[in-house]
Amino acid sequence: MSKAAAPKIELASADDSIAQEMMRWLSHLGAERRLSPKTLEAYARDLRQCLDFLCTHWGERVTLNRFAALEATDIRAFMAMRRADDVAGRSLMRALAGLRSFGRFLEREGNGKVGALSAIRAPKVAKSLPKPLPMASAKRLTDADERTGEERETWILVRDAAVMALLYGSGLRISEALGLKRRDVPRPGEGDVLVVTGKGNKTRMVPVLQNVLALVAEYVAMCPHPLAAEGPIFVGARGGPLSPRIIQLAMERLRGALGLPDSATPHALRHSFATHLLSRGGDLRAIQELLGHSSLSTTQVYTGIDSERLLEVYASAHPRR
Repeated sequence: MSKAAAPKIELASADDSIAQEMMRWLSHLGAERRLSPKTLEAYARDLRQCLDFLCTHWGERVTLNRFAALEATDIRAFMAMRRADDVAGRSLMRALAGLRSFGRFLEREGNGKVGALSAIRAPKVAKSLPKPLPMASAKRLTDADERTGEERETWILVRDAAVMALLYGSGLRISEALGLKRRDVPRPGEGDVLVVTGKGNKTRMVPVLQNVLALVAEYVAMCPHPLAAEGPIFVGARGGPLSPRIIQLAMERLRGALGLPDSATPHALRHSFATHLLSRGGDLRAIQELLGHSSLSTTQVYTGIDSERLLEVYASAHPRR
């Protein structure tokens, strides 16, 4: 690997040997591992922060030999310092991953083995709860009339509303909705289930509401492009397969018009489907099957949302609060 290909790095806290290996490491990650520029920037920043800390911690500039002699207590002290600065667990995980990558690179290049890095457990990352939409807002997102002021063809507005209606009405992932073929969707009154292909190429049956089928049928009748039985039922403005990004952009426009938070995404409609079923007494196992989750633990996250909602109601409504 050519050393001249990487930009020069200057480090106040480490000697030139560390700076040189850091350049080669980043060049390797970019050229051979194909990591994005933002990831490289983050890794470089994390390593600089670690070197700055070690320089202060040890009272001397960091050399290759000194870095290779890192102890687990040194890494824990660095992580504790970062945590004290209110750095999130996910950022700490990334920092540790970058340091481990740099340590493995040094080992491959014959510059010692930084064994302490493998002895450190990755910090736990708190799982954030999905953010469902209120029922009224979810319903408004499936109404094409909410976008009548936009300068778009009516059939496109109806198409987008039909897709969102499937996400909320049947709990589909956006890829599952856009992967439906015309023959997969029954006409109103001729069926009430869909067979969708989800993650891992697994198929499942999900119920579909008649008013959702009516909205899909309205779109099909208005669509100016031919829709073959074996082709996708939802197509783009030019007749090709519809990109998920188009639905995401439509959601962004609606989000602004309806005053919804940034968490109001197409996937939030799927979260809303599960949460609203659960709040109305839906069985957790049944919801698992409807969502296509392979593990019940994945579905159980929605019980946390419902419990959170109950606590909010209690806190705001109990007469002794």
